[in-house]
Amino acid sequence: MALDKFTSDIIQDSLISIGEAMFETIQRTSMSPIIYEALDYAVGITDGEGRLLAQGNGVITFLAAMSLVVEETLERFGEDNPLKEGDVIMANTPYAGGGTHLSDIALITPIFYKGERVAFTVNKAHWTDIGGTNPGSVSTVSTEIYQEGIHFPFVKVKEEGRLNQALIKMLEANVRLPKSTLGDLFSGIAANDVGAERIIKLIEKYGLEAYKQAAEEFMAYGERISLKELRKIPNGVYENTGWIENDGFGNGPFPLKLKITISDENMTCDFTGSHEQLKGPLNLSRTGLETAVRAAFKAITTPTLPANNGSFKHVKLICPENTIVSAKSPAPISVYYEVFLAAIDLLLKTLGPVVPEKLPAGHFRSVCVTYISGIHPVTNEFYVQAEPLSGGWGACAFHDGNRGQFSYAHGESYNIPAETRERKYGVVVEEYAFHNEGGGYGEFQGGNGQYLTFRVLSDEAYLTGAFLGYSIPTWGLNEGHEGSYNYFTVIRTDGTEEQYNIVTNVKLNKGDKVKLVTATGGGYGNPADRPLEKVQIDIKNGYITKEQALEHYNFSLDNEHL
Repeated sequence: MALDKFTSDIIQDSLISIGEAMFETIQRTSMSPIIYEALDYAVGITDGEGRLLAQGNGVITFLAAMSLVVEETLERFGEDNPLKEGDVIMANTPYAGGGTHLSDIALITPIFYKGERVAFTVNKAHWTDIGGTNPGSVSTVSTEIYQEGIHFPFVKVKEEGRLNQALIKMLEANVRLPKSTLGDLFSGIAANDVGAERIIKLIEKYGLEAYKQAAEEFMAYGERISLKELRKIPNGVYENTGWIENDGFGNGPFPLKLKITISDENMTCDFTGSHEQLKGPLNLSRTGLETAVRAAFKAITTPTLPANNGSFKHVKLICPENTIVSAKSPAPISVYYEVFLAAIDLLLKTLGPVVPEKLPAGHFRSVCVTYISGIHPVTNEFYVQAEPLSGGWGACAFHDGNRGQFSYAHGESYNIPAETRERKYGVVVEEYAFHNEGGGYGEFQGGNGQYLTFRVLSDEAYLTGAFLGYSIPTWGLNEGHEGSYNYFTVIRTDGTEEQYNIVTNVKLNKGDKVKLVTATGGGYGNPADRPLEKVQIDIKNGYITKEQALEHYNFSLDNEHL
């Protein structure tokens, strides 16, 4: 059938709007701050075959997972066990279907219209605890996946509309925060239902054939525009090496190899030569690597356009099995996100000098998540605080780096407000500010990292964290200087300090402080070209010190009166 341009655009925009409604449903109804405050989740809509049509704002880590997890669902529910109306599939398999780690739970709902499967709604969210050895289900010293939580290998949490009560009871009995965990589960199911209802109404309004044709045109548009932008990158072969500094047991660093081949038709990313999978949990599965490659490709080609399957048609991945970026079961994987970020950072660092007008210098290259667990001093309830941190992004050819932004992995994430943190957990925030530890000097200054310091109010608590980038600074571009480092410090009540980067279950006592530090991003351009007026403003705002300006910029005491 012939579909006019206006109707096609209305259907396409409606799908995007439906994705946004799904996203807002989870934000309004979930029970964990890492979801409703930090927005550590994503939603999507696919066609009946699993091809991504639309996605609401969310974490970049899940960008490609929306389609991959539906494709894997279709593989597992074939003709002998078909999906039916009213089914909801639950999956957190790290090694398939866009998997990340066990804490990230995908919920997949098939949508039927007059007996035909026409779409899927899907969402993926980080649950604060999913069982396992340690609170928060993340450990830097796990040696196999079984220590990291419960595994749901594409199971039906609802079957033909009926809730699987046995699965619910098993989940409730094996997590440390059953009330909020079940709340997050039902929030995700509700979001999928909202999307499903609106998709059916959209089909009823315009007809199934018009709906399908608009979807095809939407994906074709994504492919066409991404290919056009790809062809602006000079053809060639570009190679680089990145590093994973630690495996959780103090070993390392470990090489991450990359060769990018750019042609008029494809960007091929080859990770052959990367180190074999590690003993500890700083591993990434191949399906997670595919998500990282897709995210980087979209950042380079169509960062401002809605994502759909067409957006990724011209990016290819090569990677042998059993490497640090293609780990196989039962490899531990709970700290996958640091390797995920290292892979994206390596991609962007490799292409940064090739297309400097498109990419910034290096950002703080760590999710910088900490997990604090203990007994709340007022409610006497067990709590787990899980939160990623914001830091400094690299400067680019047009402006200074952004300050206080979340990493590449998180996209549309936000910090958890101090008021929420203090109410929900046994801590009080004493400092939340940008720092000026230095680095990132350039014609355009790298964005500042931050300090977040809190004092423990519980009688005792336990700290787990993994901050890569503690020995490798953020990288500069086009003569810009390197940035700074990520790390965290425990300040005991007697004043002694202990500095960490990757650690599990450090015991904290009442009155101890934890100071979290994220890096300043890399600079862009020669510092000598930075206007003195900007240097003065930086000093006034505390972004750099007067001593740093004297050392790294064409600044002298005579300039103070300008």
